[in-house]
Amino acid sequence: MTTTMQPPIVSKKFLIPFILITSLFALWGFANDITNPMVAAFATVMEISTAKAALVQLAFYGGYATMAIPAALFVRKYSYKKGILLGLSLYAIGALLFFPAAKYEVFGFFLGSLYILTFGLAFLETTANPFILSMGDAKTATQRLNLAQAFNPIGSLFGMFVASKFILVALDSDIRNEAGELVFNTLNEAQKAVIRTHDLEIIRNPYVILGFVVIAMLVVISITKMPKRAVNDNPTSAASSFKRLFKNEKYKEGVIAQLFYVAAQIMCWTFIIQYAGHLGISKAEAQNYNILAMTIFLASRFISTFLMKYINSRKLLMIFALGAMVTISGVILIEGILGLYLLVATSAFMSLMFPTIYGIALHGLSEEDSALGAAGLVMAIVGGALMPILQGTLIDIEHIGPLSGVNFSFILPFICFCVIAFYGYRTLRVHD
Repeated sequence: MTTTMQPPIVSKKFLIPFILITSLFALWGFANDITNPMVAAFATVMEISTAKAALVQLAFYGGYATMAIPAALFVRKYSYKKGILLGLSLYAIGALLFFPAAKYEVFGFFLGSLYILTFGLAFLETTANPFILSMGDAKTATQRLNLAQAFNPIGSLFGMFVASKFILVALDSDIRNEAGELVFNTLNEAQKAVIRTHDLEIIRNPYVILGFVVIAMLVVISITKMPKRAVNDNPTSAASSFKRLFKNEKYKEGVIAQLFYVAAQIMCWTFIIQYAGHLGISKAEAQNYNILAMTIFLASRFISTFLMKYINSRKLLMIFALGAMVTISGVILIEGILGLYLLVATSAFMSLMFPTIYGIALHGLSEEDSALGAAGLVMAIVGGALMPILQGTLIDIEHIGPLSGVNFSFILPFICFCVIAFYGYRTLRVHD
C-alpha cells in the first residue's frame, strides 16, 4: 500500500522570501489597528460627530478601492517584488505626511495622509496575498495564506498596544471629571487650542516612526532575491482576464463576501470603544478590550489553520459565520458588560474569514487571472470605508426603539455575517 505525502505548507527554497513577505502582513496590520481608535480620538479632539470622524475609515479603506486594480496591472506588467517596493514607498510617504498634518491641525490633511498611506497598502495586499499563494503546492495554498495571515493580527496587536499605551492614555482631551464627563468640553477656545495641538502631536508621532520602519523594510526587501512569477509564453490581455473573472460565479460571490467581511471586521473593532464608552468606560480602558479581542482573533487564526487539516475550509467558513451571528445578536440585544464580552468574543469567529474567502475565491484561477482577481478582493476592502460611516450615523442617534443607538448599530455586522454564512454554504454545496 502506498501513501501520498502531504506537500509542505512552505518548502525550504521559499522559506526566506516567505518570512519577509509574511512580515508585511504584520506591517499593514499595525497600520489598520493603530488607525481604528483614531475615529474616537479625532471625534473628541477635533469636536466633530462620530459619523464625520468615521471618514478616517473612508480615507483609509478608500485607498484600497482606488489603487487595487492599478496595483494588479502594475504587478502583471512587472513583478511581485517591484509591486511590493512601490507599495512600501507609498506607505512610507503617507505615514510621514502625518508630520505636516499635525502642524497645520487640519482634519482633511490627516485624511489625505491616510489615503496615500493606503495606496501603499493596496499595492502590498494585492501583491503579497497571491505571492504567498504561489510559494508552493496549490493543495496547501489556502493553509499557507492562513499561516501568513496569522501574523497580521500580531501587527494589529502591536498597533492596538501603541494606540492604548502611547496615544489614547496621553490624550488630554479624554480626561474626565468625577462625574465621568469630558473636561475638554467645558474649556474655552484658547484652552482647547492648546490641548488640540498637544493631542495631534501625540497622534502624529507613531505614524512618523512607522514611516521610517517601512523605509528600513523597503531596503531589506530590495536587496533580497525573490522568486519570480512564472512567465506565460502566450499572455492574455487584462480585458480577457476581467471577462473570465466576471463569468466565474464563485469568484464574484467571493468578492461580495469579502466586502461584507471587511465591513464587519472594521465595525466590530472600530466601535468597540463607543460600545464600551456607552457603559462609562474611558477610551484608553476600552482599547484594552480591543487588545483582548485581537488576542482571541490571533489564537483562533492559528487554531483554524490547524483545523483545516481535518475540516473542509468552506465548511469551517460557514460554521464560523454562524457563530459570529450568534455572538453579535447578543451584542445587539444585551445592554451591559455581557454585550461587550460577546463583542470581544466575535473576533474568534472572524479569524479565518479573510484568508479563507480569499483562497476559495482564487482557487482554480490561472496565475494571470489571479493577479487581477486579487485586485478585486482587495478592492472589496472598500466595505471597511462605507459601512462604518453608516454605523457612526446610527450611533449618533441616542435611541432606536427599545435599544440604544450603539447597540442597534451592530445590526450591520450581523447582516454582514449572514452574507458570509451564505457564501460558505454556496461554496460547499453549489461551487464544490
